Amino acid sequence: MAHDILGNPLVDTDPALIAGIDDFVGGFLAYETRAETILATAAAHPQSVMAQVYAGWLWMFLEAPQAPSRAQPFLEAARAARRAVDSPAHAREREQVALLADWVAGDTAAVEARALALVERWPHDLAVVKLAQYLAFNRGDAPAMLRIILAVLPLNAHNAYAHGMAAFAYEQAHRLDEAEASARRALSLQPREPWAQHALAHVLLTRGRVDEGLHVLQAASSTWTGLNSFMVTHLWWHLALFYLARGRNDDALALYDDRVWGVAPDYSQDQAGAVQLLARLEWVGADVGPRWAALAEHLAARAEDTTEPFLSLLYLYGLARAGRPEADRLQAAIQARADGAAGEARIAWRDAALPTAAGLLALARGDAVTADAAFAQGLPRLVRVGGSHAQRDLFALLHIEAATHAGQWRDAQQALELRRLVDPQDVPVRARLAALYRRLGLPSLAEATDPA
Repeated sequence: MAHDILGNPLVDTDPALIAGIDDFVGGFLAYETRAETILATAAAHPQSVMAQVYAGWLWMFLEAPQAPSRAQPFLEAARAARRAVDSPAHAREREQVALLADWVAGDTAAVEARALALVERWPHDLAVVKLAQYLAFNRGDAPAMLRIILAVLPLNAHNAYAHGMAAFAYEQAHRLDEAEASARRALSLQPREPWAQHALAHVLLTRGRVDEGLHVLQAASSTWTGLNSFMVTHLWWHLALFYLARGRNDDALALYDDRVWGVAPDYSQDQAGAVQLLARLEWVGADVGPRWAALAEHLAARAEDTTEPFLSLLYLYGLARAGRPEADRLQAAIQARADGAAGEARIAWRDAALPTAAGLLALARGDAVTADAAFAQGLPRLVRVGGSHAQRDLFALLHIEAATHAGQWRDAQQALELRRLVDPQDVPVRARLAALYRRLGLPSLAEATDPA
């Protein structure tokens, strides 16, 4: 029996087919564009169950309402290929087809359950581990992200991607010591491992080690080749956050123009990163010019997109900042999704996303009082909408913005001073604090805090 690049059993024996499968698995773990060649592999080898399954995965990662319909033909092809030749040797393929079927049907809880069962039997299937982590991440479940990688890490201790997955899961669970150790272990095995670089950037930002973060990412940037649009733009986005913390607004704006926006402008994650960076640039006082309008030309297609609550919130803010009427349609779609949600999804949509969306829309339209009250309602449970700590932090920044303009200066001062405890040299935080202290009648504190 043949094996894939990770040592998992394959029924397929054609060397070209196996090479195509390996390109997907290896590219998926490394965030490399070679993963996309699975579509050509699936077309050339319709009899391969795994090629069809992985092609279906690729479409599901589109993160758009049409993703299931684009993946459905590959699911049907995988089912047909499995029926054509089935034996006990095909057990892993059968489970993979069932997993894809659950995913296309929108039953992500079933996908995660199947993933756990799959890796219990085939613990080297790190692609399934990463898929399960992705789904858990989208619902803000860091313990679930940890459970699945820690269950297989001892048997994959030689694999840099496994340690990178552990690093990010630890970081999302606020286990920063373990996160840093795992990231550095991954990078000792594979210095180019982008997810470990990314996890380390999270740790350094969270701990206020901004100058170290600048050095780490600038040194690593020469290795960001062959990466897919999400990974390459997201790494540059992280570098931009470090620039902003040190008052290098022009450098961050240049990264937006040259590195963060425009690689794949119709892709969900590229759009999310662009909204994030433009909003942060405005928060530090930068003039972003006509960039909201240009971005909104691509966001307009998301007017009814509630695939993921975290993404919907960012689409909404981008549309609202650009003054697009589609913002109201998306707000209505979020309301409808919240009304129809049940169980854990109800918490994410009704309790977190819906009030946060109201806050974003109000802030973008100049109603700081409404925005402040709405953010206060939605942000305590915002972890449920997914996204990373660093990404969700944008909403906390916008809450500070709303509180400041609503005259809730005590609330804003408290939030900003807590930030300064993490990074005493944060330029925009100190500038905002200085302005607040002047309003609060504390000129000596304003003078001591002002970074100018």
